[in-house]
Amino acid sequence: MSASTFTLYGDRRSGNCLKIVYAADWLGLVYSFVDIDIMTGESRTPEFLAVNPAGQVPAVDFGGGKTLAQSNAVLLFLAEHSALLPQDPFLRAKVNEWLFWEQYSHEPYVSVCRFHMVYQGKTASEREAWRVERAEAALDHMEAHLAGKSFFVGEALSVADIALLAYTRLAGEGGFDLSRRPNLTTWITRCETALELA
Repeated sequence: MSASTFTLYGDRRSGNCLKIVYAADWLGLVYSFVDIDIMTGESRTPEFLAVNPAGQVPAVDFGGGKTLAQSNAVLLFLAEHSALLPQDPFLRAKVNEWLFWEQYSHEPYVSVCRFHMVYQGKTASEREAWRVERAEAALDHMEAHLAGKSFFVGEALSVADIALLAYTRLAGEGGFDLSRRPNLTTWITRCETALELA
């Protein structure tokens, strides 16, 4: 994409919003961040709904009537023609495969458990057992895939890693123990180093 300035509306605690921050910062893009408090209804105001009628963060306004929502769609757009998105059609399809998996089999479980604890103040024991089970399975799937690999697709950091990193590195806040998953913890550190995250 062009280096035009854009506005990112989001919650700085949200992994889906952090994905956009990680990618944009790595790419050196210019943007402004507008904080939206989803817990007080700021994502339901007429002003915000004009940017994203679905009332969800993140939402990005590129100006000229161009707005985009859904974190992984934004990632793909920002990464176009960059090193974060493979040019090889099959590798690109593998990136998409992980992006779809993240939103269907990872985010609804790892993220929601974290939401219950971080946003709603619940304890680990108050998490929904079925959701915890699926989150653990997702983390185990990632651990197995990373055996002998540095990144999820190919040999370099891609938006697949960024999409999966955002909530995985915060999984401990959702009551999950990553210490028994060495492939996963090593990958997190590798990605954090590549993205220059504190």
